Amino acid sequence: MGDRSALWALVPVKNLQHAKQRLAGVLDAEERCGLFRAMLEDVLSTLSQCEALAGTVLVTRDREARGLAARYGARVLEEEHNRGHTAASSFGARALARGGASGMLQLPADIPLITPQDIDALLQVHAGAPAVTLAPSRDEQGSNAVACSPPDVLPLRFGDDSFFPHLHRARALGIEPGVVRRAGFALDVDTPEDLLAFLAAPSATRAYDYLKASGIADRIVATVDAQSAPP
Repeated sequence: MGDRSALWALVPVKNLQHAKQRLAGVLDAEERCGLFRAMLEDVLSTLSQCEALAGTVLVTRDREARGLAARYGARVLEEEHNRGHTAASSFGARALARGGASGMLQLPADIPLITPQDIDALLQVHAGAPAVTLAPSRDEQGSNAVACSPPDVLPLRFGDDSFFPHLHRARALGIEPGVVRRAGFALDVDTPEDLLAFLAAPSATRAYDYLKASGIADRIVATVDAQSAPP
């Protein structure tokens, strides 16, 4: 797998055409796909700039995602079925371990604010094997980055309540996990509330540019203003 002294970034990506179903109340299918594509590019662009990483692997069956992987120099690991975030991440972790990788940095595709500095900060905290380092979501419930050395050292389980379970699992293995709290990791855009939080702070991201250029940002803000106006 290349440089065995560095961690590989692992990004699970489901079908772009059916992404972000929890935003269906505010975005149509085409808009959800466009937003997810932009966020994925933001993440891939950041990872491609991180020289401390051994490389990036996308776990995906999606044709467009494979094309984006090629654009940003990432490898593709294709699973037989779309089995969900946890299964894809675990599949990738096992594949990296079999390939001799020293460690894995698992990231979701919907954290557009991530920067190379955020990645470097997490890698600086991450200890030698066996080691686990976590970056929680802004509500301290989700796990928006999980670094593992070796890649398959930690049983993974993602969802709305994964941060503390991951902490407990690591400790049960005798590993005291590192924790990194940074704005770039904290905001995953998954719900209408997340979308509003993302729009509240303009950023130099493809995702923000897409929301502004498409008119979605103005529409969302106008809707919120109308709902909050006194009768």
